[in-house]
Amino acid sequence: MFTRALLTGAVLAGVAGLTAAPALADDSASPSPSPSASAAPTEAGTSFRTAAVFQQGQQATADASTGDYLYWAFPADAGQNVTVHASVTFPQAYQRHGTSTWQLDVYDGLRRRQPCTYGTNTRPAPDDTPQIQLTCRLRTVEAYTSAWSNDPLRGAFYVRLTAVDVPSGDLGLPVSTSVTATSVKAGASAAVDGSVTPVVSRYGPDVSPTDGWAGTWWSARWLWTAAGGALAALAAIGGYALTRGHGRFRRVPPGV
Repeated sequence: MFTRALLTGAVLAGVAGLTAAPALADDSASPSPSPSASAAPTEAGTSFRTAAVFQQGQQATADASTGDYLYWAFPADAGQNVTVHASVTFPQAYQRHGTSTWQLDVYDGLRRRQPCTYGTNTRPAPDDTPQIQLTCRLRTVEAYTSAWSNDPLRGAFYVRLTAVDVPSGDLGLPVSTSVTATSVKAGASAAVDGSVTPVVSRYGPDVSPTDGWAGTWWSARWLWTAAGGALAALAAIGGYALTRGHGRFRRVPPGV
């Protein structure tokens, strides 16, 4: 009876530990790192190499011409779920000649275009629309990944905003643009761990971490791993204790 009571108590304790882990993981849904003291850029680059650097939480702006390729860069750490927002404000309708289509693309430090898990990153803008909004939510940023994978790697992320379809008469018309990036930390089911050097393109701007945003080896997965290991060990001990003495072969004296 004592063994069964001990096993039951251990299993209940293990289950309690597993149910407590998500509660701890909820604390990880924290806001983005605070912006650095430097002001947000008011111009955009024209290539990956000249991308204007901004921090998460800042709003980068730029006045440009329709048809330009606009580039920005920002840092993102492992375990973050990043969302990039962009807006384009157009001149008065009488200056425009038709519908243009705008697109927001996000790349990691290896210049690999990242798919959007949700959000509208391509949107048409009829000639009577004063402004459009574009959004791209990325997959969870990873600390490391396989060579064949396209998982987003921590470090520099590039934003490109441009018109992919424009009436010829509207090329060169002035527009005002803005870009922001925000993030929350992934929960236990999507948490990542590991600590490596951030991925920054050798040809891109320097957005290496200088204010402590880089992650550490710890993640909520350790809680689930420890709880699972404890339950497995307790189950093995309890199973042995419950079956102890059952099913043994009795020795039969020779000649009987």
